[in-house]
Amino acid sequence: MPRRLWAAVVLLLGIGLTVLDASSLNVALPAISDEFGVQPASVVWIVNAYSLTVLSLLLPLAAVAERVGFRRMFVCGMSLFLASAALGALSTSLPWLIAARMGQGVGAASLMCLFGGLVRAIYPREMLGRGISWNAMTVGMTAVLGPSIGSTILAAGSWRWILLLSLPIGLLALAGVRKLPEVPTVRARFDMASALLSMLMFGLFVVGLDHLASHPLRALAMMALAVLPGRLLYVRSRRQAAPLAPVDLLHIPAIGFAVSASAFMFAAQMATIVSLPFYFLKVLGRDYLELGMLMGAWPIGTAVMAPVAGWLSDRAPAARLSAIGAAVMVAGLATLLGLPKDVGNGWIMLTMTLTGIGFGFFQTPNNRAMLSSAPLERSGAAGGMQATTRVFGQSVGAACVAVGFGLHDTQGPILGLCAALLCASAAVALNLWRMRAE
Repeated sequence: MPRRLWAAVVLLLGIGLTVLDASSLNVALPAISDEFGVQPASVVWIVNAYSLTVLSLLLPLAAVAERVGFRRMFVCGMSLFLASAALGALSTSLPWLIAARMGQGVGAASLMCLFGGLVRAIYPREMLGRGISWNAMTVGMTAVLGPSIGSTILAAGSWRWILLLSLPIGLLALAGVRKLPEVPTVRARFDMASALLSMLMFGLFVVGLDHLASHPLRALAMMALAVLPGRLLYVRSRRQAAPLAPVDLLHIPAIGFAVSASAFMFAAQMATIVSLPFYFLKVLGRDYLELGMLMGAWPIGTAVMAPVAGWLSDRAPAARLSAIGAAVMVAGLATLLGLPKDVGNGWIMLTMTLTGIGFGFFQTPNNRAMLSSAPLERSGAAGGMQATTRVFGQSVGAACVAVGFGLHDTQGPILGLCAALLCASAAVALNLWRMRAE
């Protein structure tokens, strides 16, 4: 202190910016569709191109950060993110905007792969859980504020101002970058072949997931093809001391369990978030005003629970806390599915808050186990793996909902929530297994 405080502020600005940008721009897709005169299906690629770029580059850029240094990587990533946001605000066509969003995706991936390692370097071990909880609370609050900020900007002016909002936040973060700690670097050469295999594996798998509901045979073929580069990447990485794909870290039991449970929980989270608007509107018969109020209860529960989970995770075993959090989320989802149509909004909000509390209670101790079990010089790889697991799990969760709607239009939201319930239950089982293994 006080350098730790300033470093934490810079880190939280970076985290908040990446979450705020994605959540606020999503509400502008209809306005962008109208301005450019394109179909909604085409505009969705503004989101897809960004997500695909982030997921494909997280592991390669984490390996780059381990070699060039976290502070330099933060400056490069933030600068590219802001420059691409400005170019997107000046765009005159959809391809131009999609290209700018891909540039932002590269910048966002450069930042997101650092967050886990920076937390490890900023906070001492006895405060690590608290540091992770601050990150979780920032993510929860910006996820709530993002759609509201985007809607307010759209009511007052153009969607382009949503992109320009990134500039003052990002410049403020860049002004404090000297306060960030330098993490020990690795001397191994960057493995370009592994980077290409990683990008090919995730690219094929995610594009296949995206087409699973509309073109199932083509999707399954692409997902099957993704196995080949994945296998080659595993064999190649197993022989290396500091591999781009951190299979060395996955061999550490605490990290392997944490990564698996995290993938299931983020799949459950995304399946829930995507299903709920349709569930509230189509199944429970709520209107759009009520929808915003009901959806806001989840992240509020997560944000409120984050400091408590952070305090406990520095004092109690991660497996036990994560199992309790996942079980609470399962209970919340099961209760939500069992509510009658004429139930009051207060009961729905209480159930949503309970579900968010469970997710928040799981997230902090699980992330702490993932980050603290890695050697300090592999903090970049651990952070990249953490971010990759989150984005991958969310992609799987969204695909589960798409498959549910493909199977049945009217029952799609219920099938999506059932998929979320199964994923969260799998996370409970994994943590019970982890408790026995410990």
